Amino acid sequence: MQGNLGPFIDRLSRARTLDDLSDEIRWLRDAFEVENLVYHSVNSTGDQYAALTYCDDWVQRYLDSDFARIDPVVQGCFRRFDPVDWSELDWSGKPQRAFREEARAAGVGAQGLSVPIRGPRGQFALFTVNTECSDEAWARYSDEHLSKLILVAHYVNQKALEIERGTDLVPQAALSPRETDTLKMLALGYSRARAADRLSISEHTLRVYIESARLKLGASNTTHAVARALMSGMIAV
Repeated sequence: MQGNLGPFIDRLSRARTLDDLSDEIRWLRDAFEVENLVYHSVNSTGDQYAALTYCDDWVQRYLDSDFARIDPVVQGCFRRFDPVDWSELDWSGKPQRAFREEARAAGVGAQGLSVPIRGPRGQFALFTVNTECSDEAWARYSDEHLSKLILVAHYVNQKALEIERGTDLVPQAALSPRETDTLKMLALGYSRARAADRLSISEHTLRVYIESARLKLGASNTTHAVARALMSGMIAV
């Protein structure tokens, strides 16, 4: 995906149904130039929703065989909060190797990245991209797109919750100018050290602004706070 996230935010804001969201998942796959893109959510009562670009046969095979029991991506993400590169996972077991071979035969790329998302009231979601390329090409791709993929994961999750429940927003206090500036720096991809330097403040003070903005936005973490601020129009990039 070239440029900023503005076009995607505009498109996503117009999604009103889960079918609309599925259309956006397909558009995102093409925009990010990957083989597949998946959003899968499970709420606290076990209800599930998925929007994905895998073929129907593979989806049915995955469900019928209960591959989630052995899928290193699913098992790994349940224990993680940060993005998971598939190369970091343990595929050495015989069931896992057989599963991966079958998945690749069904069009699942060898290279992948999954973003675990923990939402309100026990919701758990995964946002995944995968593609077929060399290790070197994947390393370059990840370096270029990681920050955008994390933000897009939270945009999609936010929209899915909004469609499901009408809204997932809580009453919000206005952000201060410094809180706004801080989140904007992070949305632009600046590290905390560089953001603090650009704003001429210490990293400790930056963390105070981040935490204050997160609480005002009712966000579960910093990335969620940036996503909510962008979606609500509080910041623009």
